[in-house]
Amino acid sequence: MAEKGVLLDTSFFLRFLKENDPLFKNADGYYKYFLHKDVPMFVSTISIAEYCTKGDISELPLKDLRVLPFNLDHGKRAGQFAGSVFKEKDKLKFDDRNIIPNDSKLFSQADVETSIEYYLTSDERSKKIYDFLKPKLNPQFLFVDLNIPYSEFFGELEFK
Repeated sequence: MAEKGVLLDTSFFLRFLKENDPLFKNADGYYKYFLHKDVPMFVSTISIAEYCTKGDISELPLKDLRVLPFNLDHGKRAGQFAGSVFKEKDKLKFDDRNIIPNDSKLFSQADVETSIEYYLTSDERSKKIYDFLKPKLNPQFLFVDLNIPYSEFFGELEFK
């Protein structure tokens, strides 16, 4: 049986699809690792919308991805996440920005979907939101920082 999956956010694809990006090697390593280990890779319709503001859907490796539509259960949990963050956003030192609702929506998908165990991103502000939410609402997924190579996070296999 395959492991639980990973939700890849927009920043992952921005790094993975640009070979001259400083995090391309890490993104490529995670991608190959997930393929090798049969870890299902999910992309949210929210991330697709974000990506398509400057890119084209044909650039995404959809053949290897499971598209995850945003649904009612995701919406309910996203409201809890966003409400908690907005209530105390001054502690996070965030100005009003769209990432709070978008992160909340993506986090809710990773949280609600029992087939997802990991959330992979390079967004440092997203990590701040996750760390803020963890003790309050206990998201049911692990945050994976793309700045950390897959071999350090998972501790195995080397791909060339």
